[in-house]
Amino acid sequence: MAGLTTALVLSEAGRAVTVVSDRVPQRTTSAVAGALWGPYVFDDPRVLDWSLHSLPDLTAIAADPRSGVRIVQGIEASHEPAESPAWLRSVSGFATCGPSELPSGFGWGWTYRAPVFDMPVYLDYLMGRLVASGAVVRLLDGPLRDLDQALDIAPVVVNCTGLGARDLVGDREVVPSWGQLVITENPGIEGFFSDFPESEDPTYWIAHPDHVVLGGMVRHGRGDLRPDPEAAERIVARCAAVLPALGRARVRELRVGLRPVRPRVRLERGTHHGAPVVHNYGHGGSGVTLSWGCARQVQSLIG
Repeated sequence: MAGLTTALVLSEAGRAVTVVSDRVPQRTTSAVAGALWGPYVFDDPRVLDWSLHSLPDLTAIAADPRSGVRIVQGIEASHEPAESPAWLRSVSGFATCGPSELPSGFGWGWTYRAPVFDMPVYLDYLMGRLVASGAVVRLLDGPLRDLDQALDIAPVVVNCTGLGARDLVGDREVVPSWGQLVITENPGIEGFFSDFPESEDPTYWIAHPDHVVLGGMVRHGRGDLRPDPEAAERIVARCAAVLPALGRARVRELRVGLRPVRPRVRLERGTHHGAPVVHNYGHGGSGVTLSWGCARQVQSLIG
């Protein structure tokens, strides 16, 4: 996600761009993401700014029905007394919900409009725009060995390797965070729901025209890609407690991915043997939320 978006921003600005990867977009973590725009809990004061600066681009993209991005109304709710984050009150469609507007068991909540993403469709859309802009895409047999190999390809390197940065640049601060989603048929619902605040077992659902994404799980440090059917049953049960129709919807598949989590996003310019290198990784579960804001900052760092 970070790599495609950054490459697109640079290429559409007139830069000669070559994208190198050891896998196609549909085989990346981004392809199995939720995905709902929102500056999730993150110990990094830059996250909110990047998130809000991504909104104009995402709003424009959502105007194209082929993009896989839609702006929809949804609800965030809490079992305990809670106030909405201050930044949310400037988002389109924001309003505080009354008790009758909330699911059973929730006493506090709010509604707002936000981008939601059908990620396989959105990744194809980004790739189509990238190729149309004139960028070159090269699929490698394996991961890049080091930055020297990257600099053999281009004089300026933008490192958007996510978890791959552990090996490419030896960054042990970026670690995997295992997550699982359940994909069901759509029983005739729209919008999204998310509980508040964030937890290791967040309850949320995101409706798309032909399916619903149910979540979720957050297991920091777990690095395998094995689905957990029992955990999936718990996800469905939590979502069905919010909206009973989801408990009767046929399960299509389980999706598992590894979020590239870091104490702080690494977005900075440096050098390698005198050549410019810009790092842009460690976005955790906020990849789509930060993608355009971070890409615009990479563009400014390159100059």
